[in-house]
Amino acid sequence: MTLHEAVLNFVSTEELRRFGAELTVAEAHKAVDAAWRDIRSGRAVGGKAVLSLPEDEFWALPEFEAERESFASERLGWKLSSLYSANPRFGGVKIIGANAFNRRRGLPRSTSTYLLLDKTTLRPVAIFDGTALSAARTGTYASLVLEAFVETPMKISVFLFGAGPVARSVIDCLSFTGSERIERIFIRSRFPESAARLADAAASATTIDLVPVEDNAALADCSFVVTATNARDPVFDDHELAKDAVTLHLGGDEVPEAYLKRALRTGAVICDDLKTVSRRNSQSISLYFSRMSLSLETAGPILGIGEMSAPSGWQDPRPGPVCVTCVGLPMLDLYVAEATWEKLVKARSLGAKV
Repeated sequence: MTLHEAVLNFVSTEELRRFGAELTVAEAHKAVDAAWRDIRSGRAVGGKAVLSLPEDEFWALPEFEAERESFASERLGWKLSSLYSANPRFGGVKIIGANAFNRRRGLPRSTSTYLLLDKTTLRPVAIFDGTALSAARTGTYASLVLEAFVETPMKISVFLFGAGPVARSVIDCLSFTGSERIERIFIRSRFPESAARLADAAASATTIDLVPVEDNAALADCSFVVTATNARDPVFDDHELAKDAVTLHLGGDEVPEAYLKRALRTGAVICDDLKTVSRRNSQSISLYFSRMSLSLETAGPILGIGEMSAPSGWQDPRPGPVCVTCVGLPMLDLYVAEATWEKLVKARSLGAKV
């Protein structure tokens, strides 16, 4: 049976586990490394569309209005997103439905579905539960930023805001690429018990000391700070950071304006892709400009804001703090999905022969 004749494969997480076809942390990094090479050479392209739904509409529903007050410090992030991309062999579309209130129902905040397509026909090849794929590729940003910007003449401490799947992926990825450079990771969550659970769950898979905390007291001792939350307001104050700390932002509006101004004035500000971050307009750096009726996409190049998707220049050393904002490029999802599909096909073949 040829690819064009094949029936659409519905691939469950259970099947991936049964065949041992989930990507290891090393395999996810290898797939993402290939994606970045092709992004920078123009061989992989993609885009992102986001439909944000108004929170007032949600809270006006009778079954939810009584719980609005308990979400005063957290964004619902109620939105439907589509990430589409293509590389030399495949195309792909990821559909994400998200609402922080889902946790009250015992559900993940966001659920992703990934549709892998044959490149030449753009016919579907496989459908995946894309939630784990998304977390895996997002965590690799921490490895990339650690390698590019964090100087480690001696072992460092990292501060991680968040305790969800992306935070777990960050720990796994930093354990893979930075275990020789990182002594401990402090973990802070809106709910202290969540930070403690994450530390316990991840401890057996890393040699890095995982320390749940309930305040920002340790922040000043950390060379690298990662935010992966759905907070409505900044999760730290500028004066709490080490002067030249590197920060990586994977969530929403989590970063104080004072810090952004300092980074723009004295350090380096980087995005994974200026246009994508600007047009999504949900993270602190893009909101900083849009609140002044400006555009990150327009002002960024003038101010020297770098982008990881560019072939060069974004890694040029500069003094001062480094502030990195990543929105999650759709091409990364495609390469992780492609690698997962190829691993599953091989595992199925070996299973059939046995």
